[in-house]
Amino acid sequence: MGNSERVSLRLLKGGKLSGLYHPGTVVNADFAVLWVHGFGSWRGGEKALAVLQECSRRGWAFAAFDFRGHGQSSGTMHDLRASRLLEDLFAIRDWLAERGHTRLGLVGSSMGGFASSWFAKAHSDVVGLVLLAPAFRFLERRHEALTEEQLATWKQTDRLRVKNDWVDAELAYGLIEEREQFLVADLMKNWNTPTLIYHGLVDEVLPAAETLAFFEQVAYSRVELRLLKDGDHRLTAHKDAIASAIGQFFAALL
Repeated sequence: MGNSERVSLRLLKGGKLSGLYHPGTVVNADFAVLWVHGFGSWRGGEKALAVLQECSRRGWAFAAFDFRGHGQSSGTMHDLRASRLLEDLFAIRDWLAERGHTRLGLVGSSMGGFASSWFAKAHSDVVGLVLLAPAFRFLERRHEALTEEQLATWKQTDRLRVKNDWVDAELAYGLIEEREQFLVADLMKNWNTPTLIYHGLVDEVLPAAETLAFFEQVAYSRVELRLLKDGDHRLTAHKDAIASAIGQFFAALL
């Protein structure tokens, strides 16, 4: 779209992140919206495009990057770790700061909601957070879904095949070895980021009940949850309405 540019962001520890950057045109040049994609997905897609169009309409800078092991970035899904998701977001934050964008609004989808939430908890430069079907219990659910025998086999082989409509990949056991560092109970403690959450009631991947539990238990008052009765996990049918709401949400915070 317009003056958008492709980005290849080199990481200090090796590898690269592939991204898209739209500079924006308004006085609030220090603000940018960052799209954070889900498990097995990539930086593009219909929802990301809808958010980009909303940002362009408002003159805001916009960026979207593929996590390592996804899209056109380096690495494989076998390297996936929660800590590496955060490393990628830290690198993107620094890259945007070099371009004057020191205040960020994150829009995280599914696994991207998990990563965005932990990133926002650690960084005051995140002025607001929008989460779409967030996987708050990303590592916990993965662990709980397997029997002791399956877990033992995974640990022994260091391979767990995950196959669905969007991805066919093998994950390393190191992924869930980090689960005690990323418990949703710890995430909710001292939460202080204005947050808007969307979740569909017919989501067959991540039950809306988990998001509702986060909403009910988090102490911070500036958290809003919008449940969509006919919404599935992808929420693509609602992309334009969600993108418009994202624009309104961030505009109220600036």
